[in-house]
Amino acid sequence: MSSPGTPPAPPVHWFRSLRVRLLAVTLAGVAVAMVLAGLVLSGLFREHVQQQFQAALQLQLDQLTARLEFDAQGQPVIAAEALSDPRWLKPYSGLYWQVDAMAPDGQGRAGVLRSRSLWDTSLALQVDALADGAVHVHEMAGPQGAPLLVLERTVRAEGTHEARWRLIVAADLQATQAATARFTGVLALSLAALLVLLAAAAWAQVAVGLKPLQVLQRAVQDVQEARAPQLQGSFPAEVQPLVDDFNAVLRRYAEVVERARTQAGNLAHALKTPLTVLENAACAQPPADGAALAALVREQVLVSRRHIDWHLARSRVAASAHLPGQRTALQPVVEGLVRVMNKVHADRGLDISADPSPAPLFFAGEAQDLQEMLGNLLDNACKWARSAVRLQAQALPLGVDAAQRQLVITVEDDGPGIDPAQRAQALERGVRLDETVPGTGLGLAIVQELAALYGGRLDLEPAGLGGLRATLWLPAATSR
Repeated sequence: MSSPGTPPAPPVHWFRSLRVRLLAVTLAGVAVAMVLAGLVLSGLFREHVQQQFQAALQLQLDQLTARLEFDAQGQPVIAAEALSDPRWLKPYSGLYWQVDAMAPDGQGRAGVLRSRSLWDTSLALQVDALADGAVHVHEMAGPQGAPLLVLERTVRAEGTHEARWRLIVAADLQATQAATARFTGVLALSLAALLVLLAAAAWAQVAVGLKPLQVLQRAVQDVQEARAPQLQGSFPAEVQPLVDDFNAVLRRYAEVVERARTQAGNLAHALKTPLTVLENAACAQPPADGAALAALVREQVLVSRRHIDWHLARSRVAASAHLPGQRTALQPVVEGLVRVMNKVHADRGLDISADPSPAPLFFAGEAQDLQEMLGNLLDNACKWARSAVRLQAQALPLGVDAAQRQLVITVEDDGPGIDPAQRAQALERGVRLDETVPGTGLGLAIVQELAALYGGRLDLEPAGLGGLRATLWLPAATSR
């Protein structure tokens, strides 16, 4: 819902939606994980079944080897009834055994002995070079084209070195393959169902996780439509800092607006009196003495100028103080002001010095404001000094936190100083303790006001040179 006169928000494209991005990334990751899990689990199950099947067939081969005997002519003999599994006797039962004769030249004679389950067929294996007792595993097509797992072993008759016999056992793989296929199908359905549940959970998670952003959006709309002065509502710990910072910005701008209104009102009120005096003087009968009118005009113009300078300086700093990222090097500002003061007061022969700091110092504010404050302090010190003005600066820890620093600048002179009873009066706006010294009476007041806007202060106390020491406390910036 937008306020009157506000153009409707442009449509949000799907690729710019945070909800769509989160869901897409989550679903893509879950889908890839499900596919990989399915492949790994299916492969592990297939390998496990294959190993179990091969182990069972290995037992059958060992049993066949144990039942193998040789007659007087050295020919192999196996008593069919000595084998325990009845599938050996059932035609095409899926379990088969066979004995091949292996000649020394590598040729063989297949099917010298075979199980009844082979019926009138035999297993045609390629000639394989086997060490005595070694077992080889093969896959081949058997009777009726069924896939078989084949184990073979070569043995010799006791007392002979030439005759070698190859013992073969084979079993149908169709049942194993069917079991693996069933497991893979069930696994695929299970993982698909799990993917759907995880997708629903991801959608719920994204919806719940992004809910505070909707609350934040409504809070911003309330502020925009003047229903609330700040963002209001309960927000998670991750969003609350953003809300606090935004509210701080709102408070800051509200303060700036209020200051601007106050300054405009104060300036208007301050100028009203001198303008009224000038208007009355202009409307009155022409004075006999034109010098009196000129003096009145100069006086009221000077008063107006004081007020304008005061309010302009205060308004500028009030709008720029505490803005983040402000940083001004102290040394260049001090050197520039010392050069200016030496030129302005060259006829008095003052010794204006600034003690260098061992490390670079920085003010957390604008250079123009720093020049305004230090310029007023140096100018005031030069007006009252007899022969010397000295400026010093250092950075001190702010409270117990050593990481936070404050900039302390002292300006002292060897003039007459200010009586303790008059120091507070000297900081008031427009007050001049000595009318013989030129000025508007706003210098120290402006410094105190500007320092307060930056969270600092101005202290007046006796100086070591014999005159007045003005100590300015300001926020320091890091040297980074």
